[in-house]
Amino acid sequence: MNPIAIQTNALSRSFEALKAVDRLSIEVPTGSIFGFLGPNGSGKTTTIRLLLGLLAPTEGSGRVLGHDIRSEADAIRLKSGALLEHNGLYQRLSAENNLDFYGEVWHMPTVERKRRIQELLTHLDLWERRTEIVGRWSRGMQQKLAIARTLLHHPALVFMDEPTAGLDPLAAAALHKDLASLAEKEGVTIFMTTHNLAEAEKLCQQVAVIRKGRLLATGPLEALRAQAGGPRLEVLGRDFTPQALEALQARPEVLDVAQQNNRLLINLRQASDTSSLVGLLIEQGVQVDEVRKGKANLEEVFITLMEEDAEAES
Repeated sequence: MNPIAIQTNALSRSFEALKAVDRLSIEVPTGSIFGFLGPNGSGKTTTIRLLLGLLAPTEGSGRVLGHDIRSEADAIRLKSGALLEHNGLYQRLSAENNLDFYGEVWHMPTVERKRRIQELLTHLDLWERRTEIVGRWSRGMQQKLAIARTLLHHPALVFMDEPTAGLDPLAAAALHKDLASLAEKEGVTIFMTTHNLAEAEKLCQQVAVIRKGRLLATGPLEALRAQAGGPRLEVLGRDFTPQALEALQARPEVLDVAQQNNRLLINLRQASDTSSLVGLLIEQGVQVDEVRKGKANLEEVFITLMEEDAEAES
């Protein structure tokens, strides 16, 4: 089992009447990419500031990289990197000079600093453009450079707050690939917030979902998918007649059936052989183009958790 990089116990932070973080208890395994998910105003950024020791908890406790967030915040920040609301880049400097400046801030020896800058910029496909002024770069390229800045001093843990916000799909996909590759190569733990659930599903091994500062669920993605629903069958095709849907719904292994244009979603009571269901549809005159087996995706898990919590609140 991996050691724990972050552990909180009933961690809370209030701002007068507002409880921004409410008794949060999570564990983040070392070397993992951990997704911290929630709607706007749910307490994600406040949690990062608590973990970095930039805010003091109102209640509860937390340890990051073995250090107490109340009494050893300086040690946490020395071992961590952070990419929060601002990328921290100097727009009038070149990419290389930006990283050189931050390397000096971290007191990195000259030889090590130069080697590390070349290593990161090469990995991120920025080395050939290292002398260019950063202010002339696209947002995606600047975000890549900001990630290089964050990883420059070999941190054991990196906090990223919406790392792909505002990027176009191609730039975001490139950044996903870079993050996954760097995490594997560097062995760094990444704690990231994101509104992009497809991004979290692609990158993260574990996630936590919060709403109004409260933890709704946490764990490996597969476990959360299982909580949101059992096995399912997705059928793409044509001629989904009412008679075909009725015949399908009458089968004992079928929990419910939903049609969306040329897509049929069949929720099953338990895992079973589905070839007979496909055969039934064909017998009913349905034109079957494609069949997919699966479980709920992260977006469906997220929406279910939000709706259930809102209902419990009302």
